[in-house]
Amino acid sequence: MKIARIETFLVPPRWLFCRIETDDGVVGWGEPVVEGRAEVVRSAVEVLSEYLVGQDPLRIQDHWQVLTKGGFYRGGPILSSAVAGLDQALWDIAGKTYGAPVHALLGGPVRDRVRVYAWVGGDEPARIGEQITEQIEAGFTAVKMNAAGPTSPVATAAETAAVVARVAAAREVLGPDRDVAVDFHGRFGAASARRVLAELAPLHPLFVEEPVLPEQGRLLPGLVAASPVPLATGERLFSRAEFLPALNAGIAVAQPDLSHAGGISEVTRIASLAECHGALLAPHCPLGPIALAASLQVAFATPNFLIQEQSRGIHYNKDADLLSYVVDPEPFRFTAGHAHRGEAPGLGITVDEDAVRAADRAGHAWRNPVWRHADGSFTEW
Repeated sequence: MKIARIETFLVPPRWLFCRIETDDGVVGWGEPVVEGRAEVVRSAVEVLSEYLVGQDPLRIQDHWQVLTKGGFYRGGPILSSAVAGLDQALWDIAGKTYGAPVHALLGGPVRDRVRVYAWVGGDEPARIGEQITEQIEAGFTAVKMNAAGPTSPVATAAETAAVVARVAAAREVLGPDRDVAVDFHGRFGAASARRVLAELAPLHPLFVEEPVLPEQGRLLPGLVAASPVPLATGERLFSRAEFLPALNAGIAVAQPDLSHAGGISEVTRIASLAECHGALLAPHCPLGPIALAASLQVAFATPNFLIQEQSRGIHYNKDADLLSYVVDPEPFRFTAGHAHRGEAPGLGITVDEDAVRAADRAGHAWRNPVWRHADGSFTEW
């Protein structure tokens, strides 16, 4: 069996899919994307495909080594995301070839269901209570929200109070038996983050995500030492090497993205590294169905898994949603806030190829917003 063809599809709302077909007709799907830079990743996939076409698709680990290390210049989100989607598709082919779900190929399941959370925004606080109520009624036991919108370089007293008030409003609706995770999105400086973390502690967040920007990881040890709230990071880290300093700093939760951090192959290794540091895995995934399917396969086979992000109804999904490109929604039918383990081979989903090809003809050019302070200077989105 050899890889015969690799295609990419730019599909709304902001995703990129790839399709690998073998010479005997086995097809695997992956989701290689950097949100806002999908076209660039598409080009990277095309370059990497020059190596893969004609190769045995079942030599996944060898291909991962060549794709990530075969060039003199390595790393970065574009290359890592291109590799991630190709890696997902190769695992999908392997599962279909062996007639087993990917979690079985990873050593077998360690759980029967995976807890998932829903997004409720938070940039604008007016509807937080209403949005959380909707998610509770849908069966979710955990939500995640942004802590704030644009934030001053040193958060003002009013900005700090507003963060606490938003999370307090969420906690009031959730009660003590459900969870809220709070995403700082790198919008706070370390000093502001330290102050806000202390004030959030009585509200018992499940974790606070990206308390500082990833390039400020050297500040994490001090934040971890000072924070009464578990800290999480990792959506903008792309390898074991990049996770190691954060894990050494003592983060409680590692958040690699299956479409950014080298795919299934690398995220399983990041999970093992996190386990050695006493950290839990909560994969980042505000993306499409293939990325989520890959994430769930890893979650079913990972002992130190905590909770899974998913994008049903997320604010980014304007022109399409999680179920727009799958034939059967059952793998993403969440019951009591959990996804249940299936035994379908590969990633466990059937991609609606006609819908994907039709969407690709329209394509997209999604870009994240650019925010500015009141004085006109740039601020983190």
